[in-house]
Amino acid sequence: MAALLLGAVVGAVGTVMHRSETPWGMVLALALVLSTGIAVRAWAGWITFIGYAGGLYFMVQLLAQTGPGGDVLVPAGDSLGWWWIIGSGLALAAAAFAPRRLFSDEPRERRSRRGKTGPEAP
Repeated sequence: MAALLLGAVVGAVGTVMHRSETPWGMVLALALVLSTGIAVRAWAGWITFIGYAGGLYFMVQLLAQTGPGGDVLVPAGDSLGWWWIIGSGLALAAAAFAPRRLFSDEPRERRSRRGKTGPEAP
């Protein structure tokens, strides 16, 4: 549940801030999506990551709709809007397909310069 809410908050902040300062607002918004996705995946695994992705996707799609006063946060014909929608999905995919060993708590074996591995290696 916490990951779903975190995804919704990241989606809301990114949707509002992606146009704030071109191009750095977009870069920071996508970096927020990627770094939070990696943190959530390391935090509790796939189920939590799926909750995060669902919250993010829901909030981005909700805020891309026309508001009650006719305002739009993500205009349909705008390239920044498309970069945000597609880029947030690509940042989620990058976090999802990151190597599993990045999230493992098991220590790696040491390698020496001579090619020996294991505890006897200097």
